[in-house]
Amino acid sequence: MPAFRQVGEKQLPNPVLCMAWSPKRDLIALANTSGELLLHRLASFQRVWSLPPSEYTGKEITALAWRPDGKILAFNLRDTKQVVLCGVEKAEILHVFPMQNAVTCMHWMEVMEESSALSSFYNSEDESKLFLPKLPTLPKSYSTTSKIFSEEKSDEIMNLLGEVRLNVLVLGGDSGFVELYAYGMYKIATLTGVSGTCRSLSLSSDLKSLSVISEVGSADNNAEICYIQLDTGLLSDCLPEVTRMARKFTHISTLLQYLHLSLTCMCEAWEDILMQMDLRLTKFVQEKNTSTQVQDEFLELLLWGQSSPELQALLMNQLTVKGLKKLGQSIESSYSSIQKLVISHLQSGSEALLYHLSEVKGMSLWKQKFEPLGLDSAAIESAITAVGSFSLKANELLQVIDKSMKNFKAFFRWLYVAMLRMCEEHVPPELNKMTQKDIAFVADFLSEHFTENEELFDRKGKYFNVERVGQYLKDEDEDLVSPPNTKGNQWLKFLQESIHLKESPLLFPSYPQKSLHFVKRMMENVIEHCLQKPAEVIGKSVKQALFLPLYTVPENSENTQQLFELPSLWNDKKAKMHYVLFCMPEISPCKLYLLRKGTDPNRHIPNSVMSIDLSHHRDNADDDDNAAAQPNYVYSCLDARFYDDEMLTVVLQGSEEENRRRVLAQVPLASTLSCETEFNWDPNLRLDQQNRAIPCQGLVLGNQWRELESMKAQFVAVNGIRKVACVLSANLRHIRVFEMDVEDEDDEGAESQNASADQDGLETTMSSQGQGEESVEAENEAEEQGGGVQKTEEHLESEEALELS
Repeated sequence: MPAFRQVGEKQLPNPVLCMAWSPKRDLIALANTSGELLLHRLASFQRVWSLPPSEYTGKEITALAWRPDGKILAFNLRDTKQVVLCGVEKAEILHVFPMQNAVTCMHWMEVMEESSALSSFYNSEDESKLFLPKLPTLPKSYSTTSKIFSEEKSDEIMNLLGEVRLNVLVLGGDSGFVELYAYGMYKIATLTGVSGTCRSLSLSSDLKSLSVISEVGSADNNAEICYIQLDTGLLSDCLPEVTRMARKFTHISTLLQYLHLSLTCMCEAWEDILMQMDLRLTKFVQEKNTSTQVQDEFLELLLWGQSSPELQALLMNQLTVKGLKKLGQSIESSYSSIQKLVISHLQSGSEALLYHLSEVKGMSLWKQKFEPLGLDSAAIESAITAVGSFSLKANELLQVIDKSMKNFKAFFRWLYVAMLRMCEEHVPPELNKMTQKDIAFVADFLSEHFTENEELFDRKGKYFNVERVGQYLKDEDEDLVSPPNTKGNQWLKFLQESIHLKESPLLFPSYPQKSLHFVKRMMENVIEHCLQKPAEVIGKSVKQALFLPLYTVPENSENTQQLFELPSLWNDKKAKMHYVLFCMPEISPCKLYLLRKGTDPNRHIPNSVMSIDLSHHRDNADDDDNAAAQPNYVYSCLDARFYDDEMLTVVLQGSEEENRRRVLAQVPLASTLSCETEFNWDPNLRLDQQNRAIPCQGLVLGNQWRELESMKAQFVAVNGIRKVACVLSANLRHIRVFEMDVEDEDDEGAESQNASADQDGLETTMSSQGQGEESVEAENEAEEQGGGVQKTEEHLESEEALELS
């Protein structure tokens, strides 16, 4: 029996493009050619959920990466050029940000360096909770028009922050495009000058360097695979400052997302029915035969209780008593909802935004520490001013809502009574009383809101703008149709007459002619500019430390398989090394090559290049008598990944006609790394042109292998922390999942008994869950026909049960 066992197998309906194990759980994420994202658990390869493609996000997933805590999954969509952050617990899209270039690979790492400055920051990071109230939970959507944010999400949005320890999402694409995102949210660096298209990335855990595998075009139409090492010393040298700045800017990015969702909920709370009064009055103007103004018609009804036949027809036939009552209820309900959202969400979110920006401004004034990172106090001051203007506009909206609710309440009450009298119906006594003050109040409302506006008709196709709240929620560049009346405002008059206060930086501009959406967009642009400066400065500080052309590959027509192809990168955190694992099938198909470089570009690493000969004996070669009796097999490497710092997981294929079997094996690195022969690299030649001089070590598998029968195995994904592996076939549809650290029984009979018991247990488990291969396949088909996020009845286990012991 092999030292690892199969625990699941599946034939998938669509070819798999990407697969990645969770760093903390026995879960694997898969992306297929239909644009679907799937999450499966190790046991029996049972599906947890699937996220179908959508027009809003996209359909062509090209890369996957897990956040180091295993709670967020990032994936890229090539067709829409977007990166999406998805919550793992509920398959919810939490954040989407656009990219300028197509992303071809991504890597999400966690910084492992420790220092006293970082420790004190980790302990004091939650100080904002002492001064700021917890942000209220966002309500459920008022309608189904929201594309993705339809459930209570504010807690999940704030969970985007994750742990305090710095983690960085690295994105690479074509044309040398590389970007670094702190906590997966804030762009901390934009790198330029990388040659070719990125195939793989690895940022060292000490932040000293970034390894890139790039595909560079050449004159003979064969692409060159190159290893590039970029010196990110500024990030490493200023790690405490980078962490503080990134954490604050991530807070800010998260709050902007929270405000965006709050405004979305406000827009959904505002309904089209509120426009009914404006449209009915416009139609009345167009159809009436008299020259009397609409305002005068309503004033006559107010003062004398008499109305023209045209107005009576409008009220009784088009508006109706029932319609008026429904309109009044809709306005009151809608305005109350918007008012609550402004007070509890917009204002609290704006206050939190001001708090964090003010702290960033304090950092920027500590020039010795933060100026090298590009923090600009002037840009941050502009951002603070923009947030202040947004708060003022939100407060202005509150005043408009408050005034409108009072006006509409009095107006509808009077009009409702007038219409009941027209119908000669009973008027309730509590509605029948109307004081002189009430009459004056309604008269003022009619004179202000019921004046025909030709300019408004030309712009909006209506003569009236009785409803004043909706204009604040329109995402338009145009000025407000009915801006607030500031005549008689003593404070504004005082400011205009004061020479010293007129242009004071202490006062926030109010933009009375603009909508809330417009001011929010302006605020986002200013904050975006503020956030971009450090990314540019840090990006310019990154220099290329090493450029090594490795080998050439012919033009590949199979674009899907490129996503899995070697080389693969690994960062040994303890030894502070970058490893590159690759094959050169055109030159030496039976060898696996290993390149290693220090994370510090200035550190010399002896024996930097070595190879492993894939000719081996089946059993342990330490026993000379056994070794002589065993046949010698020659293999070529189909795929290889780092299992951990000391072990490789490889998929091998027999190179001889009589041996075409495929094998999954664990290869220890100790013997290979002990090679003492030094390789002298000629900088004028590619590595494949000098491969004969590369030191070579033999391969001994021992019992760490397993033949993959009835499967054309081609690719493998592993997680040494969770001790699991997933093997994918050449057609990208057939998957097998293995536990890699299972003890063998010494006795053969015990082994076979154990194997059958395992199989029986697996069958029992599958039948008890009510899902065999066929039932899950049927579920797949059912999910393809249905839309939305499909979930199994079984949810993810609790965080405590799934955390690493």
